[in-house]
Amino acid sequence: MTSLDRYAVFGQPIKHSKSPRIHQLFAEQTGQALMYTAEEVSANVFTAMAETFFAQGGKGFNCTVPLKELAWAWTARKTERAELAKAVNTLALQVDGSVLGDNTDGCGLVRDLLVNHGIALAGKRILLLGAGGASRGILLPLLEQLPACIVIANRTTDKAVALAAEFAHKGDVSGCGFADLSSHAPFEVILNATSASLSGQLPPLPAGLLAEQGVCYDLAYGNEPTAFVRWGLENGAIKSLDGLGMLVEQAAEAFFIWRGVRPETLPVIALLNAER
Repeated sequence: MTSLDRYAVFGQPIKHSKSPRIHQLFAEQTGQALMYTAEEVSANVFTAMAETFFAQGGKGFNCTVPLKELAWAWTARKTERAELAKAVNTLALQVDGSVLGDNTDGCGLVRDLLVNHGIALAGKRILLLGAGGASRGILLPLLEQLPACIVIANRTTDKAVALAAEFAHKGDVSGCGFADLSSHAPFEVILNATSASLSGQLPPLPAGLLAEQGVCYDLAYGNEPTAFVRWGLENGAIKSLDGLGMLVEQAAEAFFIWRGVRPETLPVIALLNAER
């Protein structure tokens, strides 16, 4: 009897992760025989756990915050999008025995916007709230869609300006503080990559930020609409979405990297939505 190819998600806390369910649904749908588990891994044991996982025959794993930066430092080979993101969320064993680090967050977000919701980004004015790891992870795929501009807004202005400068060679991107946002408005797409939604809070957003027929998207998700999703609806967004679709799409990209098969995401998104 052949053992199943083994995959996992590393994180802490991790027991609430939807990733094992998502990958099991992908495997059933595509006829792939594999095992995907959630592993409680703290930052101080990440390197040892990663080395042990691959030494014991593991084929690949995902990781959550705060392990993405550690995974970036640990993997010697990285894709361009992972290199620029300074974060790795998908690690894949290669035929030569090396491990490739990739970041599927940004392409997952872009695919959810473009394919699942019909929201074009080309030529659009985009506001990205937050200058942390979540923003860094999605900037390159967003800029590859050739928006008119991306403005990064953050509580600490210097952090937004510094992040924008790192990506300036890829497109029109600038940084500012929340207090300066009114002078840049309006925006056709506003993306919330702050952690505010996790605590039911909102960044300090001035009135008039969202253009007519504008769209809001929160990278966070929950069983109830997040504070930012509600803000979008209250401010006239034609669509105000959360990040559940991004979660499934970034998982599908990881599945494709590992298995060479791209699963259908819409049935999985529909199922998870129905369970909320």
